[in-house]
Amino acid sequence: MVGNTFPYTLEDWQDDIELASSHGIDGFALNVGIEPWQKDSVSRCYEAALRSNRPFQLFLSFDMSSIQATKREDVQFLRNYVAAFAHHPRQLLYKGKVLVSTFAGQDGLFGHSTLHEAWDFVKHALEEIAPVHLIPSFFIDPRRYPTISAMDGYFNWNGSWPIHLTPDSPREEVVCAKLDTDRHHIHHLGGRTFMAAVSPWFFTHYGADSWNKNWIYRSDDWLYVRRWEQLIASRERVDIVQIISWNDFGESHYIGPIRGAQPNSQAWVDGFPHTAWLELTRYYARAFKEGAYPPVERDRIHMWSRPHLKAAEAEDDEVGRPERWQLTNDTIWVVVFATAPAEVRIWAKDDRDARTWTVGTGIHKLSHPMVVGGSINAQIIRAAQVVAECRPTPDEFVVQERPRTYNYNAFVAMSS
Repeated sequence: MVGNTFPYTLEDWQDDIELASSHGIDGFALNVGIEPWQKDSVSRCYEAALRSNRPFQLFLSFDMSSIQATKREDVQFLRNYVAAFAHHPRQLLYKGKVLVSTFAGQDGLFGHSTLHEAWDFVKHALEEIAPVHLIPSFFIDPRRYPTISAMDGYFNWNGSWPIHLTPDSPREEVVCAKLDTDRHHIHHLGGRTFMAAVSPWFFTHYGADSWNKNWIYRSDDWLYVRRWEQLIASRERVDIVQIISWNDFGESHYIGPIRGAQPNSQAWVDGFPHTAWLELTRYYARAFKEGAYPPVERDRIHMWSRPHLKAAEAEDDEVGRPERWQLTNDTIWVVVFATAPAEVRIWAKDDRDARTWTVGTGIHKLSHPMVVGGSINAQIIRAAQVVAECRPTPDEFVVQERPRTYNYNAFVAMSS
């Protein structure tokens, strides 16, 4: 989200690129909006990538919920961006063409009467600058794809969450909910490029006087790991995987560090790091790219949970509980990487709620109930020795009985 990088210096971009690249990420999709300053930040990002010793690449994703697209001349905004970066050495080329994506765009007709005509016009205008491989994320019925010739592929932005769930969904459909929308898009693309999404979480909490977004998608059941496993199993049908997101703090699915300019999301983001998900990213991204799971080389524990029970009453929150809050569980989610058979001990508060599992070599998805006043704690024990431990301090994380405001974001930690 370039919109969250207003204070970024060249060095900030360099740090992000180094961190992302060292965790298996090959490039950034730069979501750009209407604000003029964003182009300068994009320029710094491309320069940072150029200075990096890593083969890190970039492409533009136009946020059509922000960019005007009502008149023919509005295409000039897109042209200016493509002209500035299409020939840059770190621009991602896909099938020899400049990769361009969007968020939304189905309502942007650029003075035309149909989506097909509008984006044919846009693509022609961009290809006066350079050949373009267009992979939009239009929120439309996939059965329309064959009629939109400008599309070289599709990005299934919503594919990583069970967005179909409601509080009335049967419980058997809620637990480990299906993430099966990719197949509909792939079927109607007819062999065109398919870009899948993977995301660890979703919570946003803006009131009617702001962006008026206040809901969760169920992100339980080790969502990030399960989605990666699904994509690895179907990698022959998936051309590109995009992680949502590096720094979208407003929707709580960031996996990068908390820095830059938050979109008034500090109340649910500050103090809730997610960079432990980067280590999971490194492992599963490698498995996707290589087509085989790497061996587990280090004992490690990954854990995450929310800061209050789902039915807790906030003391001072004018926005109110998010929609779909009923869908989540009061659960600590744990992923264990074990180099050899071991015991895993997990507890929230003390020995009275502790549980122990015997695990073999490999990766194990475990869980434990949240406890008010507790935290998230786990150990890997082998030959009576603790070989890995994750124990945030009470100052870092504790499950509150009465939070000041509602927060369904995750606190994410891992063993050192």
